[in-house]
Amino acid sequence: MFQPSPANPQPHRRLPMQTATEKKLRTFEQRHVTVPRHARYAIMGSLEADLIEVWFVCHGHGQLATRFLSRFLPLERDDRLFIAPEALSRYYLAPPVAGPHAPGTPIGASWMTAEDREYEMEDYITYLDLLHDEIFAVVDRSKVKLWVLGFSQGAATVARWVVRGRVEPDRVVFYAGVLPPELTAQGAARLTKRAPLTIVLGKHDEFARPDLIAVQEKHLEELKVPHQLITFEGGHEITAEVLNRLTQPALA
Repeated sequence: MFQPSPANPQPHRRLPMQTATEKKLRTFEQRHVTVPRHARYAIMGSLEADLIEVWFVCHGHGQLATRFLSRFLPLERDDRLFIAPEALSRYYLAPPVAGPHAPGTPIGASWMTAEDREYEMEDYITYLDLLHDEIFAVVDRSKVKLWVLGFSQGAATVARWVVRGRVEPDRVVFYAGVLPPELTAQGAARLTKRAPLTIVLGKHDEFARPDLIAVQEKHLEELKVPHQLITFEGGHEITAEVLNRLTQPALA
């Protein structure tokens, strides 16, 4: 039914609007649940072969295991086994232009971000431990030399794995990567338990700025990390020439 207007109508009042600076973000309790999931890895070589070397090679940010593993073809031999774990978080390398990503859009993977970092690290260390155990359930660990190589983001990944996981490598290689900031002297000792740490840097690596190199050198000195440095005329890349230098008797 129609209602007449009051004799003395009140003027319409607008509620004050909050500005962006006045808005308060809500905080919520966050919890975690452990879930089973699949992890993918690439392999070059045979677990049943008469092996003398096993290589675990961890890719950098934005890469996938199979493409990364192809960089190690120059080292392929019947007595070598290469295992390339793929990081657990995949993403599209290019933003969508309009609508969903088109088929064939490049995809990469990342080992971790700063978000929820402790659980991210715990997850990939557990994953790498399980993969390590699966490989050496078939391969006799006592008969092979174990290499662990990390490229770019993969360098900090393998460092944390060696420090906090079950792996005990014979050689550790940081290729175009840096020490994790939380590394302690005790942890660094695990990296160099059987041989000095090998660090590889391209002279034209766009990520190897002089200030970053100085910080790394200071960190290595403070932690008293025995290491050997290999430099090459190249950028942020894995080259056949460097891989062959790594396996020369003087270094290997």
